Amino acid sequence: MPARIIFSNVPKALLLLSAAVALAACEPTTAQQSAPERPVLVVPVHFGPLVADRSFVGTVRPRIESDLGFRVAGKVATRLVEVGMHVDAGQPLAALDKVDLNLQAEQAEAELSAAKGVQAQASAAEARTKELRQKGWSTDAQFDQAKAAADEARARLDRAVRSVELTKNSLSYATLVADAPGVVTATLIEPGQVVAAGQAAIRVARLAEKEVAVAIPETLLTRARTGGAQVSIWSEGDKRYVAKLRELAPSADPTTRTYLAKFSIPAAGDDVQLGMTATLILSDSTSDRVARLPLSALFDQGQGPSVYVVDSKTGAITLKRVSVKSYERSDVLISDGVEEGANVVALGVQKLDPAEKVRVVSSLSF
Repeated sequence: MPARIIFSNVPKALLLLSAAVALAACEPTTAQQSAPERPVLVVPVHFGPLVADRSFVGTVRPRIESDLGFRVAGKVATRLVEVGMHVDAGQPLAALDKVDLNLQAEQAEAELSAAKGVQAQASAAEARTKELRQKGWSTDAQFDQAKAAADEARARLDRAVRSVELTKNSLSYATLVADAPGVVTATLIEPGQVVAAGQAAIRVARLAEKEVAVAIPETLLTRARTGGAQVSIWSEGDKRYVAKLRELAPSADPTTRTYLAKFSIPAAGDDVQLGMTATLILSDSTSDRVARLPLSALFDQGQGPSVYVVDSKTGAITLKRVSVKSYERSDVLISDGVEEGANVVALGVQKLDPAEKVRVVSSLSF
């Protein structure tokens, strides 16, 4: 009886043992399939100039700002503009009292009438003397005298004509007009004030072209001449305008030891107003473009420097060879091998396997 009992239990034991072995064989595969994705920290690739851009604060100003003045002296009768007003070419700005100028014009007209009479009389006398000399009733001396008097009368007539023209011009100069479209930035006269010829009266800034004036240190003069320049207005920080160097001071300021530079902004519109604060950005056009990455992102197993690039959609990683421009204290400068905007694993690259997938948990702005 005992022997039969043991023999009948053997198949059951074998079944339990085989089931245990089968379960143990399945556990690694299940564990491998359910292994979680490795979390990684990535940094986006951004290519920029090897030499960093330099920025300077400046002020928007007009390229041409003129002090307009009367071309004749007189007493200011009226001022027609105020600071900030926009004016067009030929628009009156101020006017002088014309009483004295009208009297001068009348005097010139009177002198012109008198000169015409004298000239007519002298010409008639010259003609009679010439006729008498041809008949032998007058001498050469008398003819020469009559001819000289006629020439003098004609010269006085020409002078009287020019005098009338000058007085007409003086009358027109009594009204100060704008010579180009612009905006009034200063009024230096008031009604009742007596001004001299050429004295500054109205300051007008032309709006055809605007520029930014900045102070450049002597170490960046070459970049200012040959590099690229852009201007951003503080009121519109996200918008940039292409700038061009128009003028560079030949000598440094004795106090700041900087050079005054003026950069024109051809594309500046009405939004860029005079007096606004602007930032001028100078870039080196000859500088190589590189991407700055942390040293911990570099991986090398004897086949050259490489980085792991992460596919943000699938989580797959790819090992790509890169060209290193230079090494810095904690960064590496990459010149080629990765594309702009690619996500590169920043830490723990020595523990990654190209066959596995990863999960991006954070991104650094580098």
